[in-house]
Amino acid sequence: MTTNNDTKQGVIFAILAYVMWGMAPIYFKQLHQVPAYEILAHRALWSCILIAVLLSLFRLWPMVKSVLSVPKNVFLLICTSLLISVNWLTYIWAVNNDHLLDASLGYFINPIINVLLGMVFLSERLRKLQWAAILLAVIGILIQVITLGYLPWVALVLSCSFGFYGLLRKKLHLNALVGLLIETIIMLPVAATYLFIFADSATSDLSANSMHLNLLLLSAAFVTTIPLLCFNHAAIRLPLSTLGFFQYIGPTLIFILGVTLYDEVVNTETLLTFGFIWAGLVVFSIDAFKNNRHQRAKLKSSS
Repeated sequence: MTTNNDTKQGVIFAILAYVMWGMAPIYFKQLHQVPAYEILAHRALWSCILIAVLLSLFRLWPMVKSVLSVPKNVFLLICTSLLISVNWLTYIWAVNNDHLLDASLGYFINPIINVLLGMVFLSERLRKLQWAAILLAVIGILIQVITLGYLPWVALVLSCSFGFYGLLRKKLHLNALVGLLIETIIMLPVAATYLFIFADSATSDLSANSMHLNLLLLSAAFVTTIPLLCFNHAAIRLPLSTLGFFQYIGPTLIFILGVTLYDEVVNTETLLTFGFIWAGLVVFSIDAFKNNRHQRAKLKSSS
């Protein structure tokens, strides 16, 4: 049973997690001279090392051994590792190639993608307002396709890769740090091989880089792990329905950064697209609130 103090702590951790995710573009923009593949490799390498240290501190290695002893878990984690690699790479590329608005759009779409995946793979029945939210999101995407002449692929890759990642991780029921460690271990051979053998950019030789740049590359571990730890602490203190309302902080901050700090252009078509997505999210949130209240009323009446 959660106390008021637990709830307050959960809210603080949730806000910290989503604010850090929303402000992450400021960090990645500092690495604009480093190729996206190289940043991804550094992110996997240093995150793996940091998480291994944390698991030793929290004495969670027996849990890692237990997870790896089940072949199905290993297969699912290989899949989630590929999905999160695609998500990270697309996000890094988007940030450093001035597509922050597309990245923001992707994470705004993500909750609606999750609902669709639940319907298709978990046989969840959609309520009328959820269908309305999906329709509004589809209209928003179609506006971009018709008026701009291309599919918003960055937004769709980010939302779909993260949606499928969440779906598979839900099947695993893993501690977040344990899961991420195994995923980064799976990435490690490719990341290390690329970094130390094939990478030939101006920044690939760490001994030739400035101390500032190397510290930035090493900091990828903290940028990856600290928000996840905060989210994990929030998730065990708050109901998922409550946690869901905080998820819009991240893409909102990314949108604001793109428009204000990095001068990305917001034209009429982009505003229309976001307008329909935002309207869909309002409908989605109203439905979640009403359903949560209905479920609470049912629990009270049955107790």
